Amino acid sequence: MISVLGSGAFGTALAISLSQNGPVTLWSRDGEQVRAMRETRENAKRLPGASLPDAITITADLDAACRAQTILLALPMQRTAAFLAEHAQLLKGKTLVSCSKGIDLETGKGPTALMAALVPQARAAILTGPSFAADIGRGLPTALTLACADGAEALQAELSTPSLRLYRSADTIGAELGGALKNVIAIGAGVVMGAGMGDSARAALMTRGFAEMNRLAVARGARPETLSGLAGFGDLVLTCTSSQSRNFRHGFALGAGETIDQTVTVEGVATAHAVARMAEHGGIEMPIAVMIAALCDNRMTVAQATLALLSRPLKEE
Repeated sequence: MISVLGSGAFGTALAISLSQNGPVTLWSRDGEQVRAMRETRENAKRLPGASLPDAITITADLDAACRAQTILLALPMQRTAAFLAEHAQLLKGKTLVSCSKGIDLETGKGPTALMAALVPQARAAILTGPSFAADIGRGLPTALTLACADGAEALQAELSTPSLRLYRSADTIGAELGGALKNVIAIGAGVVMGAGMGDSARAALMTRGFAEMNRLAVARGARPETLSGLAGFGDLVLTCTSSQSRNFRHGFALGAGETIDQTVTVEGVATAHAVARMAEHGGIEMPIAVMIAALCDNRMTVAQATLALLSRPLKEE
């Protein structure tokens, strides 16, 4: 049996897809949401229109959910560390698969590094790549990267479904950084489009942003080929070109001067600040990420950021 901890859109969609293979437990900390999902067999709040098959057991009992050997953590990145620390004993000895994309602001660690530090007796893996919850929930074809340091053939088979194709990797650093860093660039792509700079400017930002992603990831021990795969380039393309992306929508609102919806979790904002610190402390050149961090906390206007990037010294590509 598999459990999914977190009943947001992505966790719910994964539970729906995985239920094609057998029983799945979907855990939510919100008892009222659990009751509603049991009654309607739908997560109307997070993933409206997607039916919850009978193979999914919905519960607010964390102990019961953690009886599964394979546990998917579909939690916001900035809450993951606290959750792991609080429930380390419950998660001990399990296979933990993070479905979060981001970098913990307090520690600078990605999800697999957090799991290794806080639940060292567990097996850590990450599931990442170009995907929207609505597509997975509808059973549309999706391909993702499953990264695990000690080989993931059995886990790959367990988590693959007729509509969800997984490619395995041993490069957990590259997988988690690809998923995290593309969110930062997606905010920038949204800014470009919201400000009316056009598709050519977006393509330029994506390309130079991808160079920054590689620069930082390789400096931290990732393999360049991982960033060229689903976890990096694939996810970058998706989130920079679709309004389904929360990061893109956040950037669009910034670029257009619209009011930001503070109730929506936008992982790229926290990641931008974490990356800006990494770049500064590590001496890594990441001008786009640094500018996006400045835009997100209103230290710079869109016009100022654009001028700063365009007036950088000319260089060889």
